[in-house]
Amino acid sequence: MSTDDGTTDASGGANETDDGDSGGGHCSTADSDGEVAETLGIVTFERKRDTAEEIKAGLADRYDRIDLLEYHGDVFAEHWGEYDVFCGLMASGIAMRKTAPLLDDKWDDPAVVVVDEELTWAIPLTGGHHGANQVAEDLASLGAVPAMTTASEAAGKQGVEERAKALDAHVVNGDSTVATNLAVLDDELGPVARLDGPRAVLVGDDVTVLKRNSDPGEGVVLGTGSVSGADAEQFEAAWERALDEADADWEDVEFVATGTRKEEEPGLLEAAEERGLGVVSFEKETLEEHEGPTPSRSKELIGWPGVSEASAIAGGRDHELVVGKIGYEDSVTVAVGR
Repeated sequence: MSTDDGTTDASGGANETDDGDSGGGHCSTADSDGEVAETLGIVTFERKRDTAEEIKAGLADRYDRIDLLEYHGDVFAEHWGEYDVFCGLMASGIAMRKTAPLLDDKWDDPAVVVVDEELTWAIPLTGGHHGANQVAEDLASLGAVPAMTTASEAAGKQGVEERAKALDAHVVNGDSTVATNLAVLDDELGPVARLDGPRAVLVGDDVTVLKRNSDPGEGVVLGTGSVSGADAEQFEAAWERALDEADADWEDVEFVATGTRKEEEPGLLEAAEERGLGVVSFEKETLEEHEGPTPSRSKELIGWPGVSEASAIAGGRDHELVVGKIGYEDSVTVAVGR
């Protein structure tokens, strides 16, 4: 809660500045969409503080800073710009009325998500691709159902902002995402093209430019397929084996690539999170364009090319297969692309 001098009961970082720069390189600039939200302000009525404390404890290891802010009429206005995301423990109508006059630009504004006291629903109100969806998904670990209304998430597809996050990049020209996310919905976007500089690039309004947050060097991509229910330990062990074959280390991995039919595998997501890796998913059409050389039973059975090799090739900057498909315990397959 706010004290007389304006600081909060923060879990580390109460004296950070209003520009949100916590030193972690995330969400500290106006054009940083696609990066990970790191600061969260939980706005709660005093009678709901126990639930707010539960949320704070449950998400503590996922954010650099989580503060509890006691609700009053101007609480959002007082702390606007201080957090990447506000989580309102209140009716959506209250949060909408109090934040609507503060909204200016979706690329600059903090995101807003609301959750009920029983932790039944987590509803992103604004800034779904700017942190609200992320918080809603995190609240799912406490039992809440994320109620996503952004088009790509509602369709079960990975929008360009999510791809940017997985690629450790951010969107430079935000207005372009209207066109490119429509292309995602129509399965027409394909893999992110990569250009190494120095280069000058001329683009139109329907081309989204992603800028790396850091230079990955000549990294590799872990193309990954699996049977349903493979656990995190199996994914990590399979990745270790593939990296050994590629004579590469974890530091060389840019991201994990897979097909959309495997993008929600809990074991894959858990292992990727443990290793701090983003996950990029490709549609069937894209994988067919980058099909690998190893025959796959999935093509015979369901018409999909082998996910591990095709996603490794599609995701690599040079579309090159470095290590062909390697199986692990009949549960996980991995290929390495560059």
